[in-house]
Amino acid sequence: MSHSRTTTYPINQVFLDRWSPRFFLEKEVSDEVLFSLFEASRRASHPFNFQHWRFILARKQEDREKFYSFIAEGNLAWCQKAPVLTLIISEMNNQKEFNKSYSSDTGAAWGYLLLEATKKGLITHPMTGFDFKSARRILNIPEKYTINALVAIGYQDNKEELPKIIQQRENPILRYETKNALFEGSFGQKIK
Repeated sequence: MSHSRTTTYPINQVFLDRWSPRFFLEKEVSDEVLFSLFEASRRASHPFNFQHWRFILARKQEDREKFYSFIAEGNLAWCQKAPVLTLIISEMNNQKEFNKSYSSDTGAAWGYLLLEATKKGLITHPMTGFDFKSARRILNIPEKYTINALVAIGYQDNKEELPKIIQQRENPILRYETKNALFEGSFGQKIK
């Protein structure tokens, strides 16, 4: 898909190859490949070695069924083929102080995971279309953890396997220009 995506400034090809399709092949991901994604996430930066992030995996059918119970119907239509689901959570507090950077650190860990997945020939699709309260209850997540996102992980199938309504949305999304996200010196000061 990278041939249809362009950049204003040169970047590594893995960023162009990465996108979030919804068409998963019903094929198991080996432990060696799967755990390499989490090994990559472990390398994300974080202050004081807090490593705020945690991942709750669903690889066995009975575990995926638990996850299906809180996933919204629209997402359930396509993610049931994914061989791995993982819920990303992050610890908001530790015994010493409030972890002010827990969300950005967890985002970095998730970013490392998805880039490693892309390099390994896997696809990832994050979602927030699920019942967070039910997920917390069903998976016994303590209150000191915030729930960030649910991610489907697996190998890509043909998009023709998806319901027609979803097929229409299955293209990499174009991003706005780099400078649209940047201010210089203070908020609102556009880059020239």
